[in-house]
Amino acid sequence: MKNIKKYILFVVGAGILASGCKKFGEFGDTNVDQTRVADAATKALLTYSMQRTQATSGGTVLGQDGNIFAQYLSEGPYLTVSPFNDAGSTLNRSYWGFYSEILKNLNQIIIFNNQGAPEADPASNGSKNNQIAVARILKAYTFWRVTDMWGDIPYTEALKGSENITPKYDKQEDIYKDLFKELKEAAAQIDGGAGPAGDIMFSGDMNSWKKFAATQRLLMALRLSKVYPDAGGFAAQEFAAAVAAVPLAANETLTYKFLAGDPNNYNPWYSNYSIANRNDFAVSKTLVDLMKSNGTGTDPRLSVYAETLPNGSIVGLQFGPAIQTNIPNIYSRIGSSLRAAGAPAYIFTGSQVQFAMAEAAKRGWIAGGDAAAKTYYDAAIDASLAQYNVADPAFKNATGIAYSPATGLQQIATQRWVSLYLNGWEGWHEFRRTGYPALVPGPNSLNGNVIPRRVGYPTTDQTTNLENYNAAIKQQGWANNGINNRMWWDKP
Repeated sequence: MKNIKKYILFVVGAGILASGCKKFGEFGDTNVDQTRVADAATKALLTYSMQRTQATSGGTVLGQDGNIFAQYLSEGPYLTVSPFNDAGSTLNRSYWGFYSEILKNLNQIIIFNNQGAPEADPASNGSKNNQIAVARILKAYTFWRVTDMWGDIPYTEALKGSENITPKYDKQEDIYKDLFKELKEAAAQIDGGAGPAGDIMFSGDMNSWKKFAATQRLLMALRLSKVYPDAGGFAAQEFAAAVAAVPLAANETLTYKFLAGDPNNYNPWYSNYSIANRNDFAVSKTLVDLMKSNGTGTDPRLSVYAETLPNGSIVGLQFGPAIQTNIPNIYSRIGSSLRAAGAPAYIFTGSQVQFAMAEAAKRGWIAGGDAAAKTYYDAAIDASLAQYNVADPAFKNATGIAYSPATGLQQIATQRWVSLYLNGWEGWHEFRRTGYPALVPGPNSLNGNVIPRRVGYPTTDQTTNLENYNAAIKQQGWANNGINNRMWWDKP
């Protein structure tokens, strides 16, 4: 694994070091390649950062872990993650890539702009304010993802380069509160100038970035429901402020668009199944059984989520099988449209927002009580079905699906989990927060009857940043780096 010094010292941007080349002093330019630029333009740094956000999601190793933790997928021939073996290194994934490949590059965009450097030239890279705003929003998004997986993490001292190669781990509570600030300020910084060049996510559409920031704020606020449960409390106030900032509407999504014609930008599930010819994962029986458990007998999304086998059936593989299992033509893999070369990755969806609004209404954070909760819940289900082109206005009223005040929070949480399919880390975060659906490990579990509550810190942190590593363990009230430790917002 990469060590913590690497993500503090190094930064890769579109194959070019963003920190630039140092002068050779008395040797002049004897050994300087005159055909290469010293620093990457901000548009190149932005493109590369966006591409790498997807390298930590979806079908790549870290993204595969998330879909196993959330039990959307089950391992077949290689039982690597699902045993939840806390004694090994499998569950201590490195966060190096987040820092070195995403955060450092985004930070460099801000530095170049504040310096008025030619690499940030507004004429070719977009207005200064918009470049900085997008970099700040993506930084906040990335840090949010990292802290929700690991807990307390290097934050305020993490991007200071050689000034500090052993950064402290900030408390998750402090990180969350600073991220709220960053998202608000970044959205307010957006001006009427050109959007940033190199924006392969939204093509410089700054309204989409405003919606991105507002939607993240909304979901972050809801994530704090255990530590700030009260109506009128900190989380409820942040939630209401995010609603006022206008997050995604029910019929809107924010996606990362992979390119079917570009081998360097294939959907990672396509690369996994079709290019590498691997069949490591099947849709889990947990998901299939839940989607069949309603008055209609099946969920309209199931035939999209999962492959239909030659005999016309959809069959899920038991989660965490005790023995290695062959998958093709026996168990359903991910549905073909979702593992196509150009299938998009859903970053945020209108369905997520509607489920959040439903829960907020049920909790009394916003007005309307159960009547409003039902309206938002119904809209969320309709939006999710429409997202996958299987609209069915009657489904939300089916037995077992129709909203009931007595079980409202459980239903909202369960249907949100279904709608987050393949957004594995988010599905796992929401399971940890709500307890629904009631996931349990499989028969090959080496972690008892417990689903992990976090990803363990990289083992190399113990040698490269031991003092701060030990302080982080202590300040969170833990005895060790265990995967069953609960982070700040994940209260019992």
